[in-house]
Order: sequence, then structure tokens, then C-alpha cells
Amino acid sequence: MKLNLKPTLFLLGTLVLFSSFETKKQTSLGIVVKNALAMNRVDEVVSIQLKQLKKLTESYQDLLVKDEKGKLLVTQIVDTNLDGKADELLFQATVSANSSVTYTVFVDQDAQNKKPVSSYSTFARFVPERTDDFTWENDIVAFRTYGPEAQRLIEAGEKGGTLSSGIDIWLKKVKYSIIDKWYSNNLKTPGYYHIDHGEGYDPYHVGKSRGAGGTGIWLKDSLHVSKNFVKYRVIATGPLRAIFELDYDSWSQFGVKETKRISLDLGANFTKFENKIAANSKIPNYTVGITLHTEKGSVKLNAPKGIFRYWEPIDDAFVGEGIIMAPKQIVEAVNHHSSHPDQSQILVITEPKNDVLVYYVGSTWTKAGLIQSKEEWDAKLEKQEQIINNPLLIKVM
Repeated sequence: MKLNLKPTLFLLGTLVLFSSFETKKQTSLGIVVKNALAMNRVDEVVSIQLKQLKKLTESYQDLLVKDEKGKLLVTQIVDTNLDGKADELLFQATVSANSSVTYTVFVDQDAQNKKPVSSYSTFARFVPERTDDFTWENDIVAFRTYGPEAQRLIEAGEKGGTLSSGIDIWLKKVKYSIIDKWYSNNLKTPGYYHIDHGEGYDPYHVGKSRGAGGTGIWLKDSLHVSKNFVKYRVIATGPLRAIFELDYDSWSQFGVKETKRISLDLGANFTKFENKIAANSKIPNYTVGITLHTEKGSVKLNAPKGIFRYWEPIDDAFVGEGIIMAPKQIVEAVNHHSSHPDQSQILVITEPKNDVLVYYVGSTWTKAGLIQSKEEWDAKLEKQEQIINNPLLIKVM
């Protein structure tokens, strides 16, 4: 008997064809980045949720990103919740005013060897060699704050301590990282980073003030503040974004506890604070401050826009500080004068939404060569306020 195999072969071929369609993965996706503002956005860090890229690969280390001209871009993969699984892909986008640009993310098995290396980077770390500071920086600015051992030394009456939950500013005029170098040299020569050796220095006094962006509770004409942070967690430190968290133990009559998630992008003057707040009872007047030091500078408060600025002389140059936050979080802003040391401050009294307060703290130094006047700093703050409130729109195609 002669068998007719044509129908069977046709069926098998059809199954194989459809099977290949079902298992074949895409090799690239378009990422459209839209700028709705009437100003150019240059080298702004954008974030893509990796779950949007599952069509490409489950091994996110194989991903590369290129611009419309085919140039490969620096990228960073971030595990935002420290669960061991990657969550976000970061890269820098440049988009002209009122326009959009399409980037391409694609799979390359040799991605690790082809990825461009950034000349500069963000950086954040715990610094046990200087008691227990926590310090962070990018190519433009640097900050630090203080840990539990620094607090213990003060409370025990021993040398080398610092009791403050204020935020210190370091002034740098080089793009490369200075944290490790300055601390290392400070071990050899105590006070090294308080002197400018050509890269910048730390002349900024915090004391009992809020420094630039520390928090407190404004109650009966007094600012009540926490002690030093008690725990830290580094979430990410890399070419494009540093992220970490600081925990503060219970303080004040309201039993306030804070976890501050702090992040800093490459190329930014502003570090982002996301403060999660818990308390035993309702907190009145949760406040963010900027020290006015000896009040020799110029204050500008713009609560309707959520912009607060201080421009002051320090040694032979000028330093600008600023806070930006959503106006809906603001109750009142005060230029507070005091005869007590470190207590003259800009105080921004807030009403956090859902027990979270988000704000941005920025600084600039005229010797860094980027901004030379308070008018330029005001313009920078205004521009940053627009950027914060009008994020680039991302669509994965």
C-alpha cells in the first residue's frame, strides 16, 4: 500500500514554522524619549523598567543602548530594592526643546566588552576611617553626613566626634572623584580636606544647623532635630547614579523615625532626598533647612514655585545652596534669624504626603567655574524646578 506523506509533512512543517515564530525573541527595541519643555535637555539620566525589556532577554547584562547615530551609550543596571534582581536600566538622554529622540536598546552577547566606560562617575560610601561619615559625590558636587560612632564620641566626651544630622557640602573643582583621596590624605595629615590643594576643600560649617537639607520639627519657635544616622545601605554606585539609604533612630516627643533614600546623578548639582517618616503621633511642622551661617549672604524664598536659595561668601569665593520641592508639600517658608550659633536658617515647613517628603538639595561654588553669580544660580534653580516637574517622557516601542 502506498502512503501519501504530503499532508503529514505539510502539517509538520507548519508546526515547526509556528513554533519558530513563538520562540524567536526580538533583538532590539526602540526607546522614544520626549521633551515637552521649551528648553534643551542635555545628558539627563533616564530610567527604563527592565520588565519592559523582557522581550529581548532575561540576562540584562547583555543589553546595550545606542543613539540615533549608532553611538553606544554608558549604561547602568540598578537593583532598586536590594532583592538580588535587577530593576532598572539607566542611560543619559539628550533631547532638544519640544521634540523627541529614539534610542535603541539591543542584545549583544559581547556587551560586557563593548560597553563604553564613563570618564567620570557618581560615588557613595561609608567612611569608617574618618570615624563613620557617609559621603557621596558626582562630577560636580559632594556631600557628607555623620554616623553613630561620631555621636558616641561626643556623648562620651571623647575627641573626634560630631553630633549632627545636618548635611555638609564639600566644594570641588575637578570632575574626577575626590572622596577616597581626600580621606586618605586626611589620615596622613589631619585637616587635609579643609585646605584647598587645587581640587577643592571643605570650609562649610554645619555644627548644630541643618547644613544644606537636614530636617527637623519646628515647634514653639525652636527647631528640634534628630541625632546621627544609625544604619546605612548602599543601593547603587556607578557611572550614572548613586543611591543609598540612611536610617535615623526615634527622636523628639513624637517618636519620629526617618529613612532617607538619597540619590545623585552624574552631571547634576542636585541630590534627591526621599524621606520616609514614621511617628507615634501626628508630626507638626516637619521642616527642611539651610544654614545661613553668619548671615552675610543673600536669601531668596519662592514658596509658590518651591524654590529656596542662599548665596553666601565663603573665604575668597561664593557658594550657592538651594532646596527645591513641590509647592503642595509646603506650609510656610521662613528666613529665621537667631542670636544662637548655627540657628539662623532658611526653614521650609512642610506637610509630607503619605508620610514621604521628596525634595532636592543643590550647591555650587564659583571656583568650580560653572556658575559665577547669584543670578546664574537663580536661573539654574528655576531650570531645575522645571526639569523636576516635567520629567522626560519614556515610551518603549
